[in-house]
Amino acid sequence: ETFPFEIFIKEVKMIKKILLISLAITLIGSLAFAAAQQESAEAETMVLRLAETHPQDYPTTKGDYEFARLVDEYTDGRIKVEVYHSKQLGEEKAAIEQVQFGAIDFTRVSIAPVSDFYSPLNALQMPYVYSSGSHMWKVLSGPIGEEMLSKIEAAKFVGLCYYDGGARNFYNSKKEIKSVADLAGLKFRVMQSKLMVDMVNALGAVPQPMPYGEVYSALQTGVIDGAENNWPSYLTSSHYEVAKFYTTDGHLRVPEILIASKIVMDKLSAEDQAAIKKAAKDSVEFQKKAWADFAKEAEEKVRAAGCVITDLSDVSGFQDAMKPLYDELTPEEMAVVERIRATPYPAEK
Repeated sequence: ETFPFEIFIKEVKMIKKILLISLAITLIGSLAFAAAQQESAEAETMVLRLAETHPQDYPTTKGDYEFARLVDEYTDGRIKVEVYHSKQLGEEKAAIEQVQFGAIDFTRVSIAPVSDFYSPLNALQMPYVYSSGSHMWKVLSGPIGEEMLSKIEAAKFVGLCYYDGGARNFYNSKKEIKSVADLAGLKFRVMQSKLMVDMVNALGAVPQPMPYGEVYSALQTGVIDGAENNWPSYLTSSHYEVAKFYTTDGHLRVPEILIASKIVMDKLSAEDQAAIKKAAKDSVEFQKKAWADFAKEAEEKVRAAGCVITDLSDVSGFQDAMKPLYDELTPEEMAVVERIRATPYPAEK
């Protein structure tokens, strides 16, 4: 009897076909499972955006990144915060407005533009309202600071924490400034702000509002006699080259603030909201140290460059000159000022 080759070949082909179909089904199932797993992972991970105007290596931006790291840690990776530095998401005012409407999730800004939405914040940025950096942080980390953070929720923001922006001081190309009288008649560049213009006027100097980028050439050519800013800006702008007299009067200490969109936060669980708030608070000391290191390095460099540094231990005369500005505050704002002045604080380290 002959071997049935034709039947054998047909059966082999059938088995091969069955195996190929089984393999295809297994492969399709595996791909579907992997896609489902990836989709599930993506659904479980929420990505939120933080707008920052400063460069990537600036102290406030470093604080942003520390906040993002802690959010990731405290939520076990369920929430990721992406930091968009260098004005990638717009200038401060535009970023604030987008946070208010929930288009951007977080932003780090000066409290100055946020005070347009809640005016008592003005009290935290008045000239000479703080006696020192220690005084400012005692206020910000205490009942006053917490109250300000909570009350801006009425404007659809969630106040998370404050960051350090240093103290602003006067510098000029003419002479040492040791008293209010020494400011008389000098022309100082100021930000395009009513508060800054009124402050310089009250001190007997002449305010000259102008864009920051024009200050160096204006100092160099004598269009203005001086300007005002913190140690790092004095150095990085190279203003120390053309205005060597720097006076540590500390006229302004304007805190930075990290805010979230209330619209966005309200969509999160209570657990995730608490994790984000804790991450913000826990990032503060990191940012303060980054600022302190930045400012110290800048101060050392300009002192080494031969600038004349006048350290003022008594600014009472400057404070007295600010009375007209304080008289313009609302009763609510002035009440906050009085609480700031009454806040005991440790001696400056």
